[in-house]
Amino acid sequence: MTDAGEIRDYLFSLAPRALKMDFDNVGLLVGGPDTPVTRALFALDITGEVIDEAAALGAQLIVSHHPVVWDAMKDVTGETVQSAKVLKLIRNGIAAICMHTNLDIADGGVNDLLMAALSGKVTGILEPTGEGAGCGRVGEIPAQMPLRDFLAVCKAALHGNGLRYYDAHRDVKKLAVMGGAGGDCVALASSLGCDTYVTADIKYDQFLTARELGLNLIDADHFATENVVVPQLMAWINEKFPEIETSISAVHDQTAKFF
Repeated sequence: MTDAGEIRDYLFSLAPRALKMDFDNVGLLVGGPDTPVTRALFALDITGEVIDEAAALGAQLIVSHHPVVWDAMKDVTGETVQSAKVLKLIRNGIAAICMHTNLDIADGGVNDLLMAALSGKVTGILEPTGEGAGCGRVGEIPAQMPLRDFLAVCKAALHGNGLRYYDAHRDVKKLAVMGGAGGDCVALASSLGCDTYVTADIKYDQFLTARELGLNLIDADHFATENVVVPQLMAWINEKFPEIETSISAVHDQTAKFF
């Protein structure tokens, strides 16, 4: 029978631990490596609702992108939101595997999938992290189009409920993307000759920077820009471990709404 340790090791073969950023916490974060797994649930985040869903399904494992445990966690008493989730996982016998910044950086990971979802072809890395690897991608879409048309493509492709954007009055052709919080790379995207940058969690001053640089800037939401990886995680497990029943969370969706 397949166990959680085997699944962790396989995912690390695709998104190596060594790629993760220093602040990050990835891997098998809750449960023993010998935990037998016959059913797994996949979600971008491990929330209380997702844990309840996994328990109702009889899943022994949740695979997520965002870590359920951070290094700063001091206890598992259930008195904080984070520790309450860990305690609930333990009580229900559910292990948790989390692949985060290593999956952002890895070939075929979050940023490659985000570019593909927008019909772009990757031509380079946005933010190098060393030895040919990096976070974010630079690429080109097949045909130049007005920003308004690209906004519609972006919203539909990422299944988002809204977009925040700055219109630099430039057509879209050369594109930079970074799943999740990528506001720090606005100037970098411009310096690489991109006309448009798609990311999330953009702050006010970063929108101003885009305005000064003449860069189209699209905040497509953290969830929407990273959730593209969840079906891929499940597909990898389906291919390697066909004996495991898998499903994507039906209860976890985009948290931020637009009025």
